Amino acid sequence: MPVGVAGTDLGGLRVDLGAIPLGGVDSNGVNWALTTFEGWDSPDVRSEYTEREADHGAWASPVYLGARPLTLTGTVTAPDRMTLEDAMERIRSAASLTDTTLVVYELAGSKQAVVRRSGKLLLTYVTDRIATYSVMVTAGDPRRYSTTLQSVSTGLPVTSGGLVLSATLPWTISATTVAGQFDAVNGGTFETRPVLVVDGPIVAPQVIAQMPDGTVRFLNYSQDLASGDELIIDTDAHTVTLNGTASRRRFLALPNGWPTIPAGSTVTFQFRSSTYNASALLTARWRSAWM
Repeated sequence: MPVGVAGTDLGGLRVDLGAIPLGGVDSNGVNWALTTFEGWDSPDVRSEYTEREADHGAWASPVYLGARPLTLTGTVTAPDRMTLEDAMERIRSAASLTDTTLVVYELAGSKQAVVRRSGKLLLTYVTDRIATYSVMVTAGDPRRYSTTLQSVSTGLPVTSGGLVLSATLPWTISATTVAGQFDAVNGGTFETRPVLVVDGPIVAPQVIAQMPDGTVRFLNYSQDLASGDELIIDTDAHTVTLNGTASRRRFLALPNGWPTIPAGSTVTFQFRSSTYNASALLTARWRSAWM
């Protein structure tokens, strides 16, 4: 295979493992041909079935997705031996033992997963310019996420106006409330879990999630935040962190459980406090997700 032009695709599926463009040509003129890509179709599932006594069928347990192992194999073609050796070092580094973003370019929209190396990396030199590779990585979170990170913010609700006039008849001028709320839309086929960020100063912040089925999830934080404080609520990891280091999970009450954004649905998040402060801010970040 002749060496291609940097930045071009080789045809077929394109997958980026970190900075390595599998199925494309990198900035050094190395062709990363992608021959097989296994595991992107579906992860395994965890489920149990208990046979029904004296009856047909079985009782089904809840079904959960397992981790998503992925195997990528192909051929590397470089302009010369030194460039090939450098390419081998770069793919060793890309198949990292820590979190690495893997991006799959699909016509309907690119998707990504966060992976780590989970098997032996196989690299075989064929000639002084050509080698084969086989990489196994695993996504602990099996969802296939949009590459677009959505983010929206709101302050606390503001109420203005409102007056009752003394007269023979009571005259009322209605107050206007600019609601501290926003909608979070999941355009995928599987539920996704947002990260909520509260910036102080604010007195005992409350976040209310209005779910598509009409139910409401309350997130009640019992402590005050000072100016410059940042509280991060991760609804997937079930963690609450103040200023990037201190766990504050014990101060968050969730009487109705953690909120998610169901597949193809919209959740409305409201921001509340007993005391108004114009500097308080609620931000949500999430990605649409697919199974």
